[in-house]
Amino acid sequence: MAIRVNLDRMLLERRMSLTELADRVGITLANLSILKTGKARAVRFSTLEALCRELNCQPADLLEYIPDEDELQNAAE
Repeated sequence: MAIRVNLDRMLLERRMSLTELADRVGITLANLSILKTGKARAVRFSTLEALCRELNCQPADLLEYIPDEDELQNAAE
């Protein structure tokens, strides 16, 4: 997957539990867990905004683009 979710790192830096963040953001623990593990296929801007608000961060602190090897090879050709 080309997008990495760095939610674990942000939670650790903020000394916040996943349950606390889910309560603050107003989404279920299950949905937040899906996002945290990188299994989510999409993220609503309103959810991203709430996460950034509660974690006092920028979207780039949570989401990181990492090209796949195929993408790197195609770019080199």
